[in-house]
Amino acid sequence: MITPKFKVISSNSIERFEERLEEFIDQMDRDEVIVDVAFQTCALEHSVEFSALVRYEKTPG
Repeated sequence: MITPKFKVISSNSIERFEERLEEFIDQMDRDEVIVDVAFQTCALEHSVEFSALVRYEKTPG
């Protein structure tokens, strides 16, 4: 049985958000694959919050 895993990545700086997303992808094991990414932005008083919910799982075998 394949068990899905989730990772939430967020930042109010687009550059930092991209860095965090890239760092997460770089640290994934070779047998893990990204299944889905849900992306959302939220306007705050003085900035924008960028968020991603990454669903990933380990491939069988």
